[in-house]
Amino acid sequence: MNRTLLTTALNLAGCGVPVLPLREGKGPMGNCAACRNNACGGRPNMQTPGLCACPRPCHAWAAATTNPAVLTSGSWAGAWRQAAAVAYHPGGAGLTVVDLDHADAVAWAHENLPTTRTVATTRGEHWIYQGTMRSVNGVRDGIDLKSTASYTRWRGAGNGTLRPLPDAVRVLADKTPASPRPAPGTVTVARQAGGGECRHRSPVYLERGIAMAERRITAATSGVHATVYGTFLAVLSAHGRCGCLTEAHIGRLFTAAHAKGESARHCTTAWSNAAAALGM
Repeated sequence: MNRTLLTTALNLAGCGVPVLPLREGKGPMGNCAACRNNACGGRPNMQTPGLCACPRPCHAWAAATTNPAVLTSGSWAGAWRQAAAVAYHPGGAGLTVVDLDHADAVAWAHENLPTTRTVATTRGEHWIYQGTMRSVNGVRDGIDLKSTASYTRWRGAGNGTLRPLPDAVRVLADKTPASPRPAPGTVTVARQAGGGECRHRSPVYLERGIAMAERRITAATSGVHATVYGTFLAVLSAHGRCGCLTEAHIGRLFTAAHAKGESARHCTTAWSNAAAALGM
């Protein structure tokens, strides 16, 4: 096990930053036998349904975690032994990274974006802002936006003061059409194949699941963005395809998130991203 990388990962996780191991070449690594050595194609099944044979998200941004027990578990041990770097999920930490890939892109940022925390990279810089948005590659020559449903390599804490995500960055993504995503309260979930009776319609089963999700959000002491997103993802994964979720259930989850300081916009974004990640 690469102790140096694991120590870095644990330190980041302790600060509420969801992390994951990267192999040589910056690709994600599977943390289970089915996905080892990139056998599944190297992409999380929850982002591209059907591509990965693993029944849960075990690699790439969908597997990024702040849980030290997961990071040091046996299923991750092989990945850390082969890891070449540590990556993190910016959106899960409530951040957006403007990835500037060359000198011209850096010069453009200095002229058009407010200063913020900056991290040097091999060919350019990462400009990091507080706030989340959808991730888009190639918004300009040499410029990618990495936030939700994305990961980027950890290259250090950087320099400068972290600033709020500006409209000047958001508008870059607006120039690239987004795929339609359902909003909370209007999410359409598919029935089970064959039209069988939904096993989740037991009031006890469903109530237990929603109550556990509320408690998980309420108990979060750090990494609230990541906890809310992860909880929404888990709820949709368990109940989203059988038609048993109602607006009342979703409202309870949003209320719990609001109590932890999450805005309505953040909740809406997290729910939409979770639904999109599951292919809903």
